[in-house]
Amino acid sequence: MSTLQISLAIIGGLVLAGVVAYNAWVTSKSAPRTASERPGLDGAGEPQSFESPLTGPVIEPDHDGISERIEPVMGHPFEAPREPEPPVAVDGEARVPVVVPVTLNNVVSPPEKRPGLDALIDVITPLAVEGPVSGDALLAALPGTRRVGSKPFAVEGLNETSGEWESPRPGQRYHALQAGVQLANRAGALNDIEFSEFVVKAQAFADAVGAAPDFPDMRAEVARARELDAFASGHDAQLGFMLRARRSAWSPGYVAQNAARLGFVAGVLPGRMVLPASAAGQAPILSLAFDSQAAMAEDPEQSALREVALSLEVTHVPRSEQPFVRMRQAAAALAEAMEGVITDDGGQLLSTDTMDGIGADLESLYDALDSHDLSAGSPQARRLFS
Repeated sequence: MSTLQISLAIIGGLVLAGVVAYNAWVTSKSAPRTASERPGLDGAGEPQSFESPLTGPVIEPDHDGISERIEPVMGHPFEAPREPEPPVAVDGEARVPVVVPVTLNNVVSPPEKRPGLDALIDVITPLAVEGPVSGDALLAALPGTRRVGSKPFAVEGLNETSGEWESPRPGQRYHALQAGVQLANRAGALNDIEFSEFVVKAQAFADAVGAAPDFPDMRAEVARARELDAFASGHDAQLGFMLRARRSAWSPGYVAQNAARLGFVAGVLPGRMVLPASAAGQAPILSLAFDSQAAMAEDPEQSALREVALSLEVTHVPRSEQPFVRMRQAAAALAEAMEGVITDDGGQLLSTDTMDGIGADLESLYDALDSHDLSAGSPQARRLFS
């Protein structure tokens, strides 16, 4: 073999090796980032504080102005929260979380007690009875559906033992009854047709248990419903940030691992995580969502995500939880850890000034809700804005 042939063979081999190396590099760069697991770590990593160096100190929002519409907006249902698992310390090493299974439907804590009828947001009709009625009889007489049009319908009894209004329970006795329907929710105000349906449903229940209803004036209640709906429409707020990958895509496990460091736990639905509230029975503070099909894939670690949504139901979370401050900090921490950027739904980058303006608007919104006895996170607010 001549020197020329040997040289050409060497050059060809080098070119081929270069092509293979380049293809391997491109493949590795395009593959989604996956979660890492440290051997010997038995429990979940410690949720990171929102006052850690990664996220910076708590930012106090301003108190100026309010806008009729707060952007960016996203709407997501919320699951009931559960407490995060206890952290596990690793002496002498940084605390690293294990892979969080995002397809597992975790057990979540239900609300401690269902909110009762409230004259502020409900039409309430007293049902007079001649004597105590058993809870079993009341349950048997309840209508098959607990809705009137798009509004919740409820019956309560005054418990003979505890002296409190509650939904009928077996084995209890009640010496007073009342039926109610919600005045307004996100579907709109109670209208004439729905009020008439409420009267029919409540009358049928009263006849079944031998009670005499005392219905309020329809016109007055429908007018009250419209007034409440007008207030709610002008003070509803659902905020959403988008986290978009700048370089490599993310796997569901990678997203879940980084979110778990901030205290997020898996929600009821695949592809959803929540930041639990500090009190049991309260709505989650924040919700983190991504493609549910990617979360349910046969091999989720090979699924590529280029964006995740971080959302806040403003009216469902108490002001004392500082939800928007924590939302900003969570978004900043995730963006830094996963090499992403924070945008609105349209892909527009959100500046610090824009977020400061939203925070100021929210403070005014909280004040308006408080002045109408519909404080954010209260049972009344959560029912009205649902």
